[in-house]
Amino acid sequence: MAPPNPNAQRYSPTMMWDSTPLFQFGDMQEIIQNFVRVHVDAPGMEEGAPVFPLGYQYPSLDQLADMIPCILQYLNFSTIIGIGVGAGAYILSRYALNHQDTVEGLVLINIDPNAKGWMDWAAHKLTGLTSSISEMILGHLFSQEELSGNSELIQKYRNIITQAPNLDNIELYWNSYNNRRDLNFERGGDITLKCPVMLVVGDQAPHEDAVVECNSKLDPTQTSFLKMADSGGQPQLTQPGKLTEAFKYFLQGMGYMASSCMTRLSRSRTASLTSAASIDGSRSRSRTLSQSSESGTLPSGPPGHTMEVSC
Repeated sequence: MAPPNPNAQRYSPTMMWDSTPLFQFGDMQEIIQNFVRVHVDAPGMEEGAPVFPLGYQYPSLDQLADMIPCILQYLNFSTIIGIGVGAGAYILSRYALNHQDTVEGLVLINIDPNAKGWMDWAAHKLTGLTSSISEMILGHLFSQEELSGNSELIQKYRNIITQAPNLDNIELYWNSYNNRRDLNFERGGDITLKCPVMLVVGDQAPHEDAVVECNSKLDPTQTSFLKMADSGGQPQLTQPGKLTEAFKYFLQGMGYMASSCMTRLSRSRTASLTSAASIDGSRSRSRTLSQSSESGTLPSGPPGHTMEVSC
């Protein structure tokens, strides 16, 4: 948790799961100054963590979500804004389904809310016979184009994973993720996220289809979908500036940081927005807007609008 800034207005705590690099980005400092940050590591994932003994039963993702209330109670937090990547996005979503009143908003990067089907399991088992655990994790994190390019970022993460002293722990966490249950989101049903949600994925990322499907199942009046161009599988690493700006817009939509200055997304080459707004209190319509780089800031619709942005 970041130390409080006595000269800044304090907003709701922000709980992060696997998103630390994003909050190290320079443009995030404005947010850091106004929110209390809490970074949560899954068991055995923290720096310097000892390797679990042979036969250790690693918690399921559902069990990890059930640990969050204890963390909030210990820190005396009544509500949070959650930010999670991959497994972290799933865990925060599972928590939000069970504790709606304590979650003000969620930013979910690369979320896959679905359990693995039989075909997925078969492909996973086959891959496990020919690939190491580190290569399977890299294939989960990055697109095939990124892996083929073998950029400095890919080399960095390959070294981090292969040389991790707690690789056995990482494998246990990886197995828990692959054994996740379906979140069973249903648009218009009882099982849904009732807080504002921003879904984020890179175009042509390994998780693109899963995030698109997730978007189709959530409440359109509460959900914004951000598909980021040229960002690969980890947009928080490759496009932190654009993602930071989008996060600020998201916070503004929740009533926070109203005076924050926006520049980056407003100068993006194009932004495609689809919104549904109420008319005369009874009728609704959909509109598609194409915004060029000269058009200024993104339009801010009325409360309860649905926004899809490509940038």
